[in-house]
Amino acid sequence: MKVVIVGGVAAGASAAARLRRLDEFAEIVMVEKGPAISYANCGLPYHVGGVIPERGGLLVMSAEGLRKRFNVDVRVNCEATAIDRTAKTVTVRNADGTIEALPYDRLLLATGSLPIRIPIPGLPEARVFTLNSLPDMDRLIAAASRAKSALVLGGGAVGVETAENLAKRGLKTTLVEKAPNILPAMLDPEMATWATDALAEAGVDIRTGRTVAAWADGVATLDDGATVPADLVVMALGARPNAALAQTAGLDLGPRGHIKVDCHLQTSDPDIFAAGDVAEAEGHSVALAGPANKLGRAVATNLHASEADPLPVCFLCGVGASVVKVGALAVAAVGQTERAIRANARSCRVVYTHPWSHAGYYPGATPLHLKLLIDGDGRVVGAQSIGQASAEKQIDLIAMTLQRQTAAAELGVLDLCYAPPYGSAKAPVNMLGMIAEDLDGGLTRPIVPTQIPEGALLLDVREPAEFAAGTIPGAVNVPLGDLRERLGELPKDRPIVAFCKVGQRGYFAERILAQRGYDVRNLSGGYTTWCAFKKAGLL
Repeated sequence: MKVVIVGGVAAGASAAARLRRLDEFAEIVMVEKGPAISYANCGLPYHVGGVIPERGGLLVMSAEGLRKRFNVDVRVNCEATAIDRTAKTVTVRNADGTIEALPYDRLLLATGSLPIRIPIPGLPEARVFTLNSLPDMDRLIAAASRAKSALVLGGGAVGVETAENLAKRGLKTTLVEKAPNILPAMLDPEMATWATDALAEAGVDIRTGRTVAAWADGVATLDDGATVPADLVVMALGARPNAALAQTAGLDLGPRGHIKVDCHLQTSDPDIFAAGDVAEAEGHSVALAGPANKLGRAVATNLHASEADPLPVCFLCGVGASVVKVGALAVAAVGQTERAIRANARSCRVVYTHPWSHAGYYPGATPLHLKLLIDGDGRVVGAQSIGQASAEKQIDLIAMTLQRQTAAAELGVLDLCYAPPYGSAKAPVNMLGMIAEDLDGGLTRPIVPTQIPEGALLLDVREPAEFAAGTIPGAVNVPLGDLRERLGELPKDRPIVAFCKVGQRGYFAERILAQRGYDVRNLSGGYTTWCAFKKAGLL
């Protein structure tokens, strides 16, 4: 069997290695337009900042290493220019300039994505940078060594990581994001407040809700008239699928330009498969290294399958689990944001909790901030987690629930590792599951700050010292321990919203009052959540 693989980074290299393990005798040719294969795209910003000191640390496998270890004909600096589906050949331009038609029995397209660029009046091309490949990184490092300031356009993961690492190099760095908050695909505005603070503490000047109107003489002018220094401009505005080769060959594309594949990663041509950033599997596409590597492995099994038999591997679509380092914090998320859900005219229930990263009595515990989104059937549709420790662990666990489409309440019964230095007897995700169980059973009616009913009594059940340090305007203080003795002070003819610092005591108060006939709600996540909403400008 002759297999040609176009693209040699995550999905392509993973597929080539897996295919060789399955078939010692297959003829495998892998062509890569760039100078290197199988390198760590996700590590590029960290080499820019010197966190990863050696460039070679980004090279997972060299072309020569893949040739020797897996007997793959690897061709770097080799561009695939056309596919002849009738003749079953791929035309390539080799590194020496020669043109060759490579025959195939099966073809894999793993051509990745291309960074999005936008024109800015006055900005010369020489000042514009992206960070999508090793050559991009080398060019940015060379320019940064001569610059004093940098402007990063786009507050997604790559933009945030790049801005932080340029600041680490000593450049005066500004990040401009059009959305109301950074990391808008991962975080809702109130959750982004913690990430914004962490990025600012890392030395980045953050301008959200803004765009760049013009550039001149090392200075960028924003749409509000403000000016920021910008010796160089990094465009981190997302990516588009690199599907031109497939489009020219007449393969079916999805609405966003990805190559359409079925659950077997097979395109509209049964002998051509696609994987990685360029592919859209059953309407889903996740441009992350983890899914790309798993897709590469899965598609190799199907490339190797006999034409006479059904394809053996049906890939389970990813759910978008991701994590980003932002200053001292890990920012993790999975599924959809609340903003995206509501933008599609769908509803969801929202739960917040703010536990410790491990047992609070063990030294070194730090706060976590968690948001869980639950649909009308009680299933998880999204989650966000932020903290100095174990934030990504919570999302990993929730991702399994989301991927398996099980009830959110099942998080409450997960049997997880516990010792005081590493966790709590009730892990944060257990707590979310228990809240979801109580929600399903009608034992709690949590609301968020924007849902506080007009005319409601705000009942702060914290201790007097906590109340004196700051509370929601207009709130009255009745400590939880005194609540039963002071019920006569509370009205039964108006709604009551009970709250504490993070939600637990507020829930206890809700149960006391609900069983005595009061119209009561619990403010999910308590005063901590309210402060985040206030800081995000949502109140």
